[in-house]
Amino acid sequence: MTFHSKTIGVVGLGLMGSALARRLIEHGYRVHVWNRSREKSEPLVALGAAWSDNPLRDCDRAIVSLYTTDVVEEVLEQLNDGLHAGLLLIDTTTGEPKQTAALAAKLLSRGVRYLDAPISGSSEQTRRGEVSVMVGGSHDDFTACADLWSVLSTKTFHCGPCGSAAKMKLVSNLVLGLNRAALAEGFAFAQAIGLDLAATLDVLRGSMAASRIMDTKGRKMIERDYTVQAKLSQHLKDLHLMLDTAEAHGLSLPLTSTHAGLLQLADNAGLGEADNSAIFDVYRVLS
Repeated sequence: MTFHSKTIGVVGLGLMGSALARRLIEHGYRVHVWNRSREKSEPLVALGAAWSDNPLRDCDRAIVSLYTTDVVEEVLEQLNDGLHAGLLLIDTTTGEPKQTAALAAKLLSRGVRYLDAPISGSSEQTRRGEVSVMVGGSHDDFTACADLWSVLSTKTFHCGPCGSAAKMKLVSNLVLGLNRAALAEGFAFAQAIGLDLAATLDVLRGSMAASRIMDTKGRKMIERDYTVQAKLSQHLKDLHLMLDTAEAHGLSLPLTSTHAGLLQLADNAGLGEADNSAIFDVYRVLS
């Protein structure tokens, strides 16, 4: 099935959901938005979005962008009247893989198709379409959304059946988060031994130690600019998902366990709502 309509719903207007909605509006989509707190929709309505009491009822496709799969299930129950046969839900939430697959099966029993489609990238990168999307679900449903993938991302990967993308996102976030933690620790070490951090970043970016995280978080750490692109508390939540999922498969993740401890210190210090680059300030606490 191919969708010809440029009408789409967006459910959940946090950092990521709002960035997705803005991107779609800019590319000519008629975007119907919904959020549990309606005031978050106002900037998007000013840009041309329409508030909907139930975008699932009003649209044949809807993007869901929420905190956890538990919250997704709560919101879908709230919008239950809009779940109709033929509806395709694209869930960008970083969710628990088994729960995600179970939700897909439950929705399919009502004729609702579902793709788990977590995004690799910050809300700022999403706003510019500079992200990759991992997608789990039917290949037919995946290809039916080709128009969206080309607008929302630079790269899209079909990872297999529902739940596969949720698994892949956890792997991706594990490596990404450790890169960020390694950069923070490297900066702390450089500072302690008397090196200039800007010069250190230049050397690191030109060496075998380089990572893309240096481009997005390096200056933020140096300037202690923790304006939110992705919340620290959100990544801490993801780390717990990784650890729980690994434990269920009999695997220990020692580096991720240490990373979770560092982010918990940051959260305890009041940095949970700051950008995840605020992990750099953990080293002040440790000192």
